[in-house]
Amino acid sequence: MRKTLITLFAIVCSTIMYAGNIVQDDSTKLQPEPRHAKEAMLITQLLEHHHYRKIKFSDSLSSAILDSYIKVLDPSRSYFLASDIDSFESLRYQLGKETIKGNVLPAYEIFHVFSERYRERMKYINEVLLNTIFDYSKNEIQDIDRSDNDWTTSTRELNEVWRKIVKNQKLSLSLNGKSEEDINDIISKRYVRYLKTISQYKSDDVFQLYMNVVSESYDPHTNYFSKHTSDNFKINMSLSLEGIGATLQTENDYTKVNRIVPGGPADKSALIYAEDKIIAVGQGEVGDMQDIIGWRIDDVVELIRGPKGTKVRLEILAAKDGINSKAKIITIVRDKVKLEDQEAKKEIIPMTKNGKEMTIGVIRIPSFYFGWEDYQKGIEDYASTTKDVRELIEELKKEDIDGLLIDLRNNGGGSLAEAIELTGIFIDNGPVVQVKPSDPRRPIEVGRDTLDGVAYDGPMMVLINRFSASASEIFAGAIQDYKRGVVVGEQTFGKGTVQSMVDLGRFMPESRGETGQLKLTLQKFYRVTGSSTQHKGVSPDINLPSAFSAEAFGESAEPSALPWDEVASTDFSATNDVSTEMIDRLKMVYEYRLKTDKGLQQFVEETKAFEKNLNLSEVSLNQSERQEERDELDRLKKSADISVTIGDKETGTTVPDHVNIDDQYLKEGILMLAELITGNIG
Repeated sequence: MRKTLITLFAIVCSTIMYAGNIVQDDSTKLQPEPRHAKEAMLITQLLEHHHYRKIKFSDSLSSAILDSYIKVLDPSRSYFLASDIDSFESLRYQLGKETIKGNVLPAYEIFHVFSERYRERMKYINEVLLNTIFDYSKNEIQDIDRSDNDWTTSTRELNEVWRKIVKNQKLSLSLNGKSEEDINDIISKRYVRYLKTISQYKSDDVFQLYMNVVSESYDPHTNYFSKHTSDNFKINMSLSLEGIGATLQTENDYTKVNRIVPGGPADKSALIYAEDKIIAVGQGEVGDMQDIIGWRIDDVVELIRGPKGTKVRLEILAAKDGINSKAKIITIVRDKVKLEDQEAKKEIIPMTKNGKEMTIGVIRIPSFYFGWEDYQKGIEDYASTTKDVRELIEELKKEDIDGLLIDLRNNGGGSLAEAIELTGIFIDNGPVVQVKPSDPRRPIEVGRDTLDGVAYDGPMMVLINRFSASASEIFAGAIQDYKRGVVVGEQTFGKGTVQSMVDLGRFMPESRGETGQLKLTLQKFYRVTGSSTQHKGVSPDINLPSAFSAEAFGESAEPSALPWDEVASTDFSATNDVSTEMIDRLKMVYEYRLKTDKGLQQFVEETKAFEKNLNLSEVSLNQSERQEERDELDRLKKSADISVTIGDKETGTTVPDHVNIDDQYLKEGILMLAELITGNIG
């Protein structure tokens, strides 16, 4: 299931048909600005000549752009009719050619058709709310994911789709305790806002929407930002340091949590997680909750953001419980997301394994950060992941740790130089990563650790998950390739590309600063073995339960992602720290614990349920069935109330009474590291 993710500038809806096929009111049509023609030509030239792929605007690319544009505008196939889609066919192999010439009018025409269909839907919804009495005892099903459904062939058929949409929304609100009067008021206001949103579109919004589709046809990390969006993004990035510490995105009219910022209020609260959906926002301890389904993402961000110390209430649908779950309201105290809260941090875990006392050191690294500006100014105390981790290791060595666990979960990357330097703490000289440029005439660059010696040479483990990406994949891959430590967790994201921002105003000085920016993919990462991290990322030596498939979450979920390939291996010398026998032994112990550890068994079951909820494609519109599903979910939650302790008597592991970590992944990593430390392996 491909998810339509629209970032900070999120465009909620847009799509239209080519001129000549539908009678339209020209007075309401948005038209491209004169500067858009030159900007479109510039973007296509940069893509053709400087993107890593070096792809010309062919018929096949034009066809892909048309399909993607339609999908971005109407991902749920709930607005366009089949006749609209048929009418776009005349553009299938012309769209790219017109864009190269600077003619983006066809994209505006398509958008206009969509806006007309959109207004028709809003009118119908009002009729449904006023004139329909829903029977919740009927056995009806609503498709949540209609991305692969056939386009509806008639208005009557589309009306039935929307009748079920409204019925599901009313049923969900009813199950959440809302009165009929409140339900009608909430839904009515929701769609008034929908209509307001489409009415507020400007020429730049449509241009950005279309040119971003054109850019992403080369790969998902190549994006176009209009001047307005680029400016707002910079502002939001600075202002978002005061709020809840979460990045949001739009998915099918819902506001979804994309990432929890390490060290921020949301992270510290442990009340909201990535993939959760926010459906309403309230200010302070009391006050009304504002329904935000269908809102533009920048409006949602503005509503959630606020001064330090104030409270914001969020009504959320927890991803692990599914979209059918009962919504819950959480309260978060806004605060500044301080840089020091995102720095690497250590933890010490004392334990006993088969009578042997040991101390485990854990270092969590949220990102690969580097204070470039302070470094340039000669400020000695500049921010650096490597510098901080080195200091933490020295502190842990004073505690006589027997093993070290590096936690890279949810680390989305950052500075490549820091990833190379950090690897150098654990390997003694050698290549860390290969970087292949877009220009085939240029040689592959090799990023190396050039310093002699290591900061730590003891037993080591690296914990990763699906959202460990980019630079964190370089580090984990190098540790694995050098056999320096055991890698545990999930297959990583698989982002093996490097981007650079291009200010289009450099090429269009006459635009007076009205042009946007193009984020352009220019390089690819490869491991020292020659394997690209693209798509494959890093596969752990030992897999832990995962709800996130590569096909739905990660680089492989994007149709335009660059392919996996490989280059020649570098000349590197692996250590003897990790052997095949060690890995086999750890796997055997883990398999044994799967049969004996009730906490681990429960975690596996919860993960399976989470995966099922993430992939839910339809919901029942029968009230009794929905209530039974909720009751069953509540029963599962109560039965899952098992304390996650580190101790495991079955494998001879004990810990002090005060050690209790509510994190099953971390528990597994620590237990495996303890197994690695003891002399029972190999």
